[in-house]
Amino acid sequence: MVEGSMTQGAGQEPVVRTATLRDFRVPPYAQTPVPPQAQGAPPSSVPHPGNAVVGDEQPEGYTPTERDLPVIRRGDTVQVQTVAEPRPAADDGRGPLFVVGDVHGYLDELLAALGEQGLIDADGNWAAGNARLWFLGDFTDRGPDGIGVIDLVMRLSAEAAAAGGYCKALMGNHELLLIGAKRFADTPVNSGAGTATFQAAWLLNGGQKTDMERLQDVHLQWMSRLDAVVEEDGHLLMHSDTTAYLDYGSTIEDVNDTITAILTRNDADECWDLFRKLTKRFAFRDEGGSQAVRELLTTYGGQRVVHGHSPIPYLLGEVGTEEGEDGAGPVINGPHVYADGLAIAMDGGVTMAGKLLVVQLPLHD
Repeated sequence: MVEGSMTQGAGQEPVVRTATLRDFRVPPYAQTPVPPQAQGAPPSSVPHPGNAVVGDEQPEGYTPTERDLPVIRRGDTVQVQTVAEPRPAADDGRGPLFVVGDVHGYLDELLAALGEQGLIDADGNWAAGNARLWFLGDFTDRGPDGIGVIDLVMRLSAEAAAAGGYCKALMGNHELLLIGAKRFADTPVNSGAGTATFQAAWLLNGGQKTDMERLQDVHLQWMSRLDAVVEEDGHLLMHSDTTAYLDYGSTIEDVNDTITAILTRNDADECWDLFRKLTKRFAFRDEGGSQAVRELLTTYGGQRVVHGHSPIPYLLGEVGTEEGEDGAGPVINGPHVYADGLAIAMDGGVTMAGKLLVVQLPLHD
């Protein structure tokens, strides 16, 4: 999860579960120590590990996860929406449709989640016949084995195709970040708030040196060809909860062709601007959020947007700033449906001891 341009770190009603603050665990990925001057500071002033910036100024388009979110205090409760079992897929010759939220290098958790849905067998091989599986991006960084995740998705793509189904993936902002770190390294880019580099941003945002050491040309080529937006069964699938996709075209094909062309031109500043825009978040969360979703649906088609990028705990309220037995936050059991029912968030927060979501669509209304 990247917090800004240069940051670090059918038919049944949904079941609504009340989660108490006792249920939450403090994020284990917070490897960056809290600055000494922040020790003892109130929670709202302690920087989240994903909110670090390069330099003193925050870049244009920066969207923090801490200051603009409501704080969940001790004793509060939050309503976490979960959904019942999905309806079977329509009998039109296509298999059921599944989506996967942000993985961020957590290969073991991904294997477990795919196995629970019957998509792979005990040996990690495709076992779902003609099922359709979409990954929403962000395969690497923060977790221990991002390259292992990419290798798995690439292998499942071939196995699913041979079985009459498919396994496909979308471009996430962390794919752009890894591509940039490999291609441009310490080449300065115009960040809008001074000079930055992809290499520095990648490291600040959880880049794993073991991933870079194992990164091969085949991985780079695969990532560079990923689509950014698709429409499946009335679901508009994209990685980021932003309207910035509209800057790249008025049709899905235009967006995907434009982004592929940018990566092909291999210009550091142009790639940085693309990364910065697809790092924006929370466009659907607050007042006017449903209108933002409608603008995307009107332009590209579909009845609902399905996205990753912004962890559900952050969409529901601030987490990780309270400590002790009573310090907690929302427990995520499934996707978060919001923006008047027009948006489905799929990042369960695996990087903060949350759930790696693999879900069948459509969800119950």
